[in-house]
Amino acid sequence: MRLSRIPMLATLALSSTLCVAQSSQPTDPQIAAIVVTANQVDIDAGELAKSKSRSNDVKAFAQQMITDHSGVNKAATDLVQKLGVKPEDNPTSQSLKQGGDANLASLKALKDKPFDRAYIAHEVAYHESVLSALDKTLIPSAQNGELKALLVKVRPAFVAHLEHARHLQAELGKSGG
Repeated sequence: MRLSRIPMLATLALSSTLCVAQSSQPTDPQIAAIVVTANQVDIDAGELAKSKSRSNDVKAFAQQMITDHSGVNKAATDLVQKLGVKPEDNPTSQSLKQGGDANLASLKALKDKPFDRAYIAHEVAYHESVLSALDKTLIPSAQNGELKALLVKVRPAFVAHLEHARHLQAELGKSGG
């Protein structure tokens, strides 16, 4: 029961945050805060998975999330510093942080295969939602050309993460337990 709640919670948290973002177009400083927060949430989940999972495949995926999302955060931070933009905390970034904290709390209560399945299920739901946010809200709302270009540039990595997570999800489903 708890397992099925994690991706649902992720989807609900992201859906509600995206509704906030879509009801009033986010500004570039708000987009910067959303991007940094969304990446940090996935970095934190990856750090937990890397330390708790016993699966080499899940650990490798978690390391990839840490590496790739840290790289996106560095690029975003470097860009906003170059542009003189200060990321502006907003309801969407706050909700993402709260959802990430709730996910970590749920995951910490699990171990072994139930942990792996829950972590990967969350990664699938999270990347689906992030891609939706990029396509429907963040990229269209970005006013600065360099910020918009960065969002467009990192999008394929999020697609690759989603495909990798779906593959792992299928493999974990085959392994039973």
